[in-house]
Amino acid sequence: EVAVAMGVDTAGMSADEAADAAIAAVKQLSADVNIPHVCEAMRADEIEVLAKDAMADACFPGNPREATLDDVIELFKKICPDA
Repeated sequence: EVAVAMGVDTAGMSADEAADAAIAAVKQLSADVNIPHVCEAMRADEIEVLAKDAMADACFPGNPREATLDDVIELFKKICPDA
């Protein structure tokens, strides 16, 4: 559904192929509108505190995917320029 909403023709695609196409479309949109891939202001020594704060946020339980503290730390490491 996301791929179709993004304008991808999913005719003949399996569900996994359509999901991959949706991911590619979102990545392309992010690039097109210049969303940065890293957070230049983030420092590696802040990651654990930021991850704990993120998990304590009132919106965290509404995430569609379960995540542990280690999962959140790994996500922050992906966007931290010096991690």
